[in-house]
Amino acid sequence: MFARLARRLVAFSLALVAATPLASHAGLPPSVDGQPLPSLAPMLEKVTPAVVNISTKTRVQVRDPFFDDPVFRQFFGLSGSPRERVEQSLGSGVIVDATKGYVLTNNHVVGGADDITVTLQDGRDFKGRLVGTDPETDVAVVQIQATGLQALPLADSSRLRVGDFVVAVGDPFGLGQTVTSGIVSALGRTGLGGTGYQNFIQTDASINPGNSGGALVNLRGELVGINTMIFSPSGGNVGIGFAIPTNLSGEVMQQLIANGKVNRGNLGLETQDITPRIAQVLGLKGTSGAVVTRVTTGSAAESADIQVGDVITAIDGKPLRNAQELRNAEGLLPIGSTVKLSVQRNGSTREVTARLVPEKLATLDGAKLDPRLAGVTFSELSQSQRGQGIAGVGVGTVRAGSRAAQAGLQANDIVIGVGNLRVPDLRTLQRLAGVNPRQLVLVVSGEDGMRYVDIR
Repeated sequence: MFARLARRLVAFSLALVAATPLASHAGLPPSVDGQPLPSLAPMLEKVTPAVVNISTKTRVQVRDPFFDDPVFRQFFGLSGSPRERVEQSLGSGVIVDATKGYVLTNNHVVGGADDITVTLQDGRDFKGRLVGTDPETDVAVVQIQATGLQALPLADSSRLRVGDFVVAVGDPFGLGQTVTSGIVSALGRTGLGGTGYQNFIQTDASINPGNSGGALVNLRGELVGINTMIFSPSGGNVGIGFAIPTNLSGEVMQQLIANGKVNRGNLGLETQDITPRIAQVLGLKGTSGAVVTRVTTGSAAESADIQVGDVITAIDGKPLRNAQELRNAEGLLPIGSTVKLSVQRNGSTREVTARLVPEKLATLDGAKLDPRLAGVTFSELSQSQRGQGIAGVGVGTVRAGSRAAQAGLQANDIVIGVGNLRVPDLRTLQRLAGVNPRQLVLVVSGEDGMRYVDIR
């Protein structure tokens, strides 16, 4: 075999030397011994027109203590309106419906943006309309009104195997459309932080800033994932990238298009991982599974006779390694689904069934808390958020032009404090909101980190 390969290489080298003119030596020949060289170009010619660049602008209110001082404003003749800072960002997206102009991307690319511009491969720009976002899975849908679009077909991502070749297409660093290739390094990755429900495809195809929301395709040119993040101690690509599989993003997309949001099923229980110490106390042989720490009154879990201290070891026959896997399974199944749970109690295991019902979160109109909060709705955090150890109160909607909006409060923010007092839940916010009639400062956690929101 080696002798035959050597003869081919010698013949190939002699052919290059004999070829004229010299300029032709710069490229590889189209074939060797009559066999065409492998290339991804034919497949990419069909894929790249469906991958778009997304640029966003977000207007952020900026307050300065000097400009808030009425004496300072009068002395310098300044108006009392807050100043604005415009933040810009770049990302990618994938056209999944050419007729209706739907573009699939990441929530962190377009969430909270005031202006969205979608640029096609042919250079055309279109204003994007945000159809809906889902921070829990980091999926969003944007719609553009355009003709001559080309969409990517969605593959069944459950058929992916470790070792399959994949190609990532996006617009890193705003340089223009870029293609990288690699393999599927792992499947079903969880526990990475940043989102509530995780089932990532891991790949060594280079995914850099700006690739977020771009396409991960198989060699047939079918969409298998939406590129979303990298693991990088230095901030650059180190061959560990993650994509949201299409079976997950596709279902979320359908709900966003139909309802503008995702309605998730709920079992009505909270769990935590099993540590060696908990396993010893409960008399367990291992640490696989999730121990129940809370059961909501009137929930599906209570109807199934699940109790605090029970250990859930499997769902629909699939063994559970930890609490995150249970949250994933619960949050990704459609409402109304009936699931079978393997529950261990006092050394014996039994099978129970429970039906996923819509999660009901208590809400509150901000105007009832304080007139300065008119136009804001607050809600309890979801079970997924609480399961991640997040405490606070969710911000549902913020009416444009309201005092809260002018101060910089945004939808999907989480209020974690009022002044220097912690706010772990909705009841505490009700008690603290009207404590100081002169000053209302919220401590808020959002996509851009923690900040103070001074509402006047």
